[in-house]
Amino acid sequence: MKSFTYHKPETIADAVAVLSMSEANRPLAGGMTLLPTMKQRLAAPEAIVDLSAIVGLKGISLEGDTLVIGSMTRHADVAVSELVCKAIPGLALLASRIGDQQVRHRGTIGGSVANNDPAADYPSAILALNAEIVTDRRTIAADDFFVAMFETALEPGEIITGFRIPIPEMAAYSKFGNPASRYALAGVFVARTSNGVRVAVTGAGSSVFRPADIENALAANFSPEALDRISIDATSLASDIHADREYRANLVMVMARRAVTLALQIA
Repeated sequence: MKSFTYHKPETIADAVAVLSMSEANRPLAGGMTLLPTMKQRLAAPEAIVDLSAIVGLKGISLEGDTLVIGSMTRHADVAVSELVCKAIPGLALLASRIGDQQVRHRGTIGGSVANNDPAADYPSAILALNAEIVTDRRTIAADDFFVAMFETALEPGEIITGFRIPIPEMAAYSKFGNPASRYALAGVFVARTSNGVRVAVTGAGSSVFRPADIENALAANFSPEALDRISIDATSLASDIHADREYRANLVMVMARRAVTLALQIA
């Protein structure tokens, strides 16, 4: 790991000021990705801006029909939150299955979404639930946020401050995880609202995506049987030592059926 300057600001303005000094400066949330990549010298920021002391970036609240989660809220806190468990139990269950206990008590929802790892769990929830990503500068719709592998709509120095998540009628997540890392080889989050059905897939492609065929089938009939004759085109899916694209295409459909079944059970 190369040397760097460490900052621990107490306000968003101070954090943004340090980040704006150089595009090589990086914010630190939970550090679950940044620190390992620095140790491997795959990243060498000039300065690290630790966000953990900034008041207002942590916490969960309910504003009408919207669940509000601060960006520095840890996975473990989302998993056990009474508000989340009551409003969106599928989101709480997702958080409870991220990584291991150590990761869940260090990793944050904001860090996960900002990193946009193609196999991370949270991006599928944010996209399927049609959440808004709130930053220090603006509010970004989920459909506009996830651009490509490890790439988002965030501009240099822009910090996620929280998420505004509309409460669905029912929602759930199911994934087939890598037994070592627990990252998703394929994960599917389904959400039904009064405006229709949204589905997001993670782990199977270069970034999280919405499968139109699955959404259309579930909009007509929200049941696992509605997906019996649906399949996913494997052409653009990921293929690696863990699973080839055809296997992932099959996993997506299996996870989609399981997610729908679970959503009906926990609604």
